[in-house]
Amino acid sequence: MRKVLLLLIFISIPFHFFAQQKLSWSDLSNVSFHNIYNVYYDDYFLKPTFDNKIKSYQGSKISIKGYFLDFSYEEEFYMVSRNPMSSCFFCGGAGPETIIEVIFKDKPNYKTDQIIEVVGILELNVDDVDHCNYILKEATARLVQ
Repeated sequence: MRKVLLLLIFISIPFHFFAQQKLSWSDLSNVSFHNIYNVYYDDYFLKPTFDNKIKSYQGSKISIKGYFLDFSYEEEFYMVSRNPMSSCFFCGGAGPETIIEVIFKDKPNYKTDQIIEVVGILELNVDDVDHCNYILKEATARLVQ
């Protein structure tokens, strides 16, 4: 009986807690935004509300393909984007759901706009306006040909 109970518990746990899941940019677009005032910056920022599917990936290992963006000047700051630099969230008409902040395990050696596949632990950021809404931690990547 105990073995059956353990088997039922194991089967009921979502598979994506154990394996890396490939997400698409359309998966990440299931988010809505509303303006919220930030006293510290004396400005309005977009606050995300993530749908339940995306929330289910919080803390899970995911992978996604996109354009590598290097914003490192005084400190390392990298992103992966649905669009190349000239069309990304900061430069074009896309929204904040089209970029992911990436914290690599090791310093990457990619150039801006190279297409990479990134694997890391997904963190959903709702409140820290100094970081992106999507963050991949402990990330590794490979160049996509």
